Amino acid sequence: MFHAKRTAVDALLAGALLTALPALAQAQTGAVAGGVPPLHTQGALQYACGGIGLDESTAMRTAMKDYPLSLLFAAKDGEYLADITVEIKGAKDSYRFQAGGPVCLLKLPAGAYSVQATSGNGQTQSLQTQVGKEAHSLDFRF
Repeated sequence: MFHAKRTAVDALLAGALLTALPALAQAQTGAVAGGVPPLHTQGALQYACGGIGLDESTAMRTAMKDYPLSLLFAAKDGEYLADITVEIKGAKDSYRFQAGGPVCLLKLPAGAYSVQATSGNGQTQSLQTQVGKEAHSLDFRF
């Protein structure tokens, strides 16, 4: 009798562990399946880039309203682009990072900024923006 109870308990514990492993893996990487990638911090800038895959793209587009500035990268034919070098220059600070996806969500202090994006083939575009209370996006087409 004891052996049968022990086997059932072991099976329940094994099932619980198998169920919890994916959540533990996500917690360690900071990523949420189908959600917004984890934020990176660089001085006063916080940013998350991604949008590869339908679930992540949908989550990031939904989250755009919660970020003062969003960046979108695409080819002129509409195909999304990743691995874009981004440089942001403000009155006090400047930032540089590699966008790992076609959508970047940014939190940065209010102010005027110049945003420069350089594609993998060396094409560069610069746009000016004013970050304030209203969320808005900049669209870079290469």
